[in-house]
Amino acid sequence: MYSTTLCLPVQGKPAERILLGMKKTGFGCGKYNGFGGKIEDGETPAAAAVRELAEECGLKVQESDLEDVGKLMFSFPDKPELEHDVYVYIVRNWQGEPEETTEMKPVWFDVPDIPYKEMWADDSYWLPAVLKGKKVTGSVVFSEDQEAVDYISIRTV
Repeated sequence: MYSTTLCLPVQGKPAERILLGMKKTGFGCGKYNGFGGKIEDGETPAAAAVRELAEECGLKVQESDLEDVGKLMFSFPDKPELEHDVYVYIVRNWQGEPEETTEMKPVWFDVPDIPYKEMWADDSYWLPAVLKGKKVTGSVVFSEDQEAVDYISIRTV
């Protein structure tokens, strides 16, 4: 198992708009998602979120601007090497403008227009709560196709 981050730039409180990226390569290709990735050795989750956001869309943030909004565990029974936990952050303050990179194409969405059908199947279970200002914790078990959700348990805390 490995640890990852997910950073969600939003405008407004509660969130009115969210920046998502269309994944262009690798795991999750063809899906909209937040920005993030694996935590490197010796790196804190917050430092990884800052680094990944800059690498994937060019936004610069300070660790102090990250709002810790949850931790999720993802299991893939048919592919245990994909099992990981995710530290989820929201950020409302940054420097720069979102830029397309080789990995992600950033797109702003009004919250009512979030394209859940073009995202990971679990996102519609927990993301609305996070955008309303709640923290979440939980676990998700994906089916053998790594697309559908076989089991999900999400709590707001």
